[in-house]
Formats: sequence, structure tokens, C-alpha cells
Amino acid sequence: MSIRRTTKAARGAVAMASAVGLALVVAGCGGDGGAKGTDGGKPPARSTAPKDSGPGSPAADSDKVIGEMKGPDGVVVTLHSVVRDSGGFVTVNGTVANHGDRAFNAIDWRSNETELRSRSSISGATLVDKAGKKRYLVLRDTNGECLCTTGLSGLMPGASRPIFAQFPAPPAKVTQVDFQLPTMPPASVRITD
Repeated sequence: MSIRRTTKAARGAVAMASAVGLALVVAGCGGDGGAKGTDGGKPPARSTAPKDSGPGSPAADSDKVIGEMKGPDGVVVTLHSVVRDSGGFVTVNGTVANHGDRAFNAIDWRSNETELRSRSSISGATLVDKAGKKRYLVLRDTNGECLCTTGLSGLMPGASRPIFAQFPAPPAKVTQVDFQLPTMPPASVRITD
């Protein structure tokens, strides 16, 4: 057997072993195999950020309107839900719509942090507990990305896009907060469980 043939065979074996290993890892990350946990078979609480399903897709609960913010150049943010999760955070879901006559970029909605990686995002959003005199900032992951909608640029006139942001949860007794975005007036919203 020549060296070339041996090398090709070795590469094929490594590729096959990698594929089998990857398949096992993916299979291991599947469901719980039908086992019921200690919660009596209830579905687990949502503990991840909502998936952005792309431009023009409706946000979760898009028929429900709990607040609206109208900003410059015909940009309107409609809030659909502010939900407290058992994981210790609050998720705000909404839709941004461009009713203006030019493309919208959310560059002014980002925070001023120097280590932040997201350029066009709603990372500058805040929740304000006026009674407790506290401001809650958007959560970040270990890579410096906000747990919020990113890549929010080039929203053409007449287009809309779902948005979300996750914040640390205020104390359980706090149910009324203001959602704020830079350049927009605040919207007073109620947190639901």
C-alpha cells in the first residue's frame, strides 16, 4: 500500500470518527427521553432569549399592545409583553416599525459601553423602577453581547421587525416599570409572571 493511499484512508477514518462523534453529541443534547422531572411533568420555564425569526416576522404576542413609543422620523416601538421569568430576569418583547420615508438604523439605541460588541442594537434600553429609584440595564453574555435584538439596521420604510431585551428582574413586589430607549419617550408597562 502506498503512502498516498494510507494517508487517504487515515483521513477517511478521521472524518468518519468525527462524524460519528458529532452525531453522538447532538443525540445526547436531545430531549429528556420522556422522563418527568420533579415538577410533575410541567414544561420547563423559558430560560433563553427569544429567537429572532428574521425581518418582518411578528413578535411574540404581537396582537397584544401594552405600550407604544413614537420617536423621530416615523419610528414606532410597540410593546407586546414584559414577562418575569423564574430564572431571575424580565424579557421585554415588542415590534419596531418604520413609518418614515428613509431607512432606520438603531445606532442611537445602543449603550455607550466600550466593551460592547453590538453596534446596531437596543442595548441602550433600560427598565426604570421609579418607586424604588432603580434603573435596570440590558443583560450581557460572557462575550460582551447584549441579550437583546442586534443587527437592527436598514429597516426600510413600511417595514417592521420584532425586538426583545432581557433585564435583571426587579423585586417581586415591583410590577410597574418604565421601558426606555434612547431618543424615544418612555412607556409605562406592567410586568406579568
